[in-house]
Amino acid sequence: MASTPTELPVLYRDQHYIAVDKPAGMLVHRTWIADGSEFVLQRLRDQIGQRVYPVHRLDRPTSGVLVFGLNPAATRALCELFEARAVTKRYLAVVRGYTDTEGVIDYPLREEPGRPAQPALTRYRRLATVELPIPVGRYATTRYSLVEVEPETGRRHQIRKHFAHIFHPLIGDTTHGEGRHNRLFRQQFGIHRLLLFAQRLVFRHPYTQDELAISAPLPAEFVRLYERFGWPTVTSTGAALHEPISLQPAQAAGGHGADCA
Repeated sequence: MASTPTELPVLYRDQHYIAVDKPAGMLVHRTWIADGSEFVLQRLRDQIGQRVYPVHRLDRPTSGVLVFGLNPAATRALCELFEARAVTKRYLAVVRGYTDTEGVIDYPLREEPGRPAQPALTRYRRLATVELPIPVGRYATTRYSLVEVEPETGRRHQIRKHFAHIFHPLIGDTTHGEGRHNRLFRQQFGIHRLLLFAQRLVFRHPYTQDELAISAPLPAEFVRLYERFGWPTVTSTGAALHEPISLQPAQAAGGHGADCA
């Protein structure tokens, strides 16, 4: 007898939108490369008994806040906010090495081979660091940073590619990361996933005009690392004890993001 699929945790719902806590390892919707997989869109549709429409996307290995429209008009309205960069997207990530205290990564990215690179901009702030007495390669110790990230644009794999570009790849990234450090986290801490978490979305509701802030609870893997590393800068629910990252207008990249499905 087949087991009943686990329900997706609902973070917010009204007559226009529903937000869920997407699990790591699940695709948002069907693609040609993973036709036989299970998808968030399909499971959520079955869970609530009505059609849902994707507004933005998260990579398969990324967990956290994911919003769907409950009708085409509402979906278009929120999609327009994403395209206008009127949505604040905040992530948490664990990366190799000590990053700068804060920074802006302004580096164009190519969505697909053979296509021109598109403007892409990511802001980040370092929240905490740890140095482990575990040798990797020619170094006797290893260093890691917990960073709070706000992508200004929405290119495919943007956060992962941008941190690899500045030589601070994300832990658990098997495409753009560093295998030796991924292996260390698997063996030492039992971490078998990408350490990238979509913590929070903030936007003005297109219908009520109220500011809506949707947050997801901190994943168990992050909680485990905070406890192991003694990182006190983030609450147990994953709420960062910081104001939003500021960015001077002159630094903003041109062109729209590519969140809307």
